[in-house]
Amino acid sequence: MYHLTMLHIYLAYTGMSMRERSVNKPSIPQVLQFCHGYDGPFLDCARQYARLFYDTPYRVTTVYMTGAPNNEAIQGSASNEVIFLNYNSIEIRGLKWQAIRDIHRVTATRQFSFCIAHRFKPIYVALLATRLPVIGVHHAFNDYQRVPRRIFAHIFRHRLALLGVSNAVRDNIRASLPSWPHDRIETLYNRIDIDVVQSEQLTHETARAALKLPQDAWIVGNVGRLHPDKDQTTLIRAFACALPQLPPGSLLAIMGNGKMEAPLKALARELNVVKSIQFLGHVPNARCYFKAFDAFVLSSDHEPFGMVLLEAMAAGVPLICSDCGGGREVVAGIGDLFPFKNVDVLAERLVNMASNKTPDDYPAHTARHLQQHFSDQAGRETFWRLESVRKLVENKIVL
Repeated sequence: MYHLTMLHIYLAYTGMSMRERSVNKPSIPQVLQFCHGYDGPFLDCARQYARLFYDTPYRVTTVYMTGAPNNEAIQGSASNEVIFLNYNSIEIRGLKWQAIRDIHRVTATRQFSFCIAHRFKPIYVALLATRLPVIGVHHAFNDYQRVPRRIFAHIFRHRLALLGVSNAVRDNIRASLPSWPHDRIETLYNRIDIDVVQSEQLTHETARAALKLPQDAWIVGNVGRLHPDKDQTTLIRAFACALPQLPPGSLLAIMGNGKMEAPLKALARELNVVKSIQFLGHVPNARCYFKAFDAFVLSSDHEPFGMVLLEAMAAGVPLICSDCGGGREVVAGIGDLFPFKNVDVLAERLVNMASNKTPDDYPAHTARHLQQHFSDQAGRETFWRLESVRKLVENKIVL
């Protein structure tokens, strides 16, 4: 029996009438958005791409391969229709034939114009299950390092276009697929709903009180998994190096948990800065607390994009970012960069930031930067200008 017989379908867009919900109208163009799941940042990814079609004739059906039906996911998807296949990770290993059959059945009952698939596994399933043009969105580096994946992409290149979430990711894909024309591998930056994020962010005083941080300290913030890729080791070493030149009582506050928690705490003891570093653990809705920080540092190793940079920017917090991956594109013209793993330069950046008063117009400056480059409106304008999208809409993709 097909897994789809246990399928959960929700029609979540309140702008649709009940008749529109129950009847497929061939005259209404439809888009299939296919996601691996809605965990972590990927629910907002689905929202971002559904919002590309606001104020257009298109209706969006979002399908999640993993994850049980969830009201928060329904609302957060910003889609006309939300479908949960409800697989677990074991069930979609290997060739994923059941998922392929399920997506085939979904598309057989709807008249989709094309598919947007996030990450390689949904791209793989969408290409095998349908004859739709597929826009594959990649959120990480090295997705096409494996030879079988490169071969697969070449087999379906006639109806597959690829997007990286930064130029760094785009260029990484182009290097893996050198024979592909550049207009088949493009960039569409991640975005945030600026008004929503800013409305959720607590004031400086309230955020510090909630996190039990002192109101009068100069505080450097970092948010992310405690993982080697995030390289909080360099951040702690640089903070310890800078501390004698920072304002008295300065703190480093790190939100997040992970396998590096014990080694990072041991490093803080080794450097004798235990009292100056607060490990806050996992903080739900961390973006609400960014105004607690006087500076925000992302020290990651080749971050594909860095959504936390946008959330810090929305809070008007000065930024320091490692000069690698997609982060440099996000903070260009708005924040400071340091060479990856360079403790001395990062320490210098921290001292300079603490010594120089943040301009009064900095929050307004970051708000303009967000609106121009990383808002839903900016994303829509860029998406419809992409060469691959223009050809798709003009029916120049040959199936």
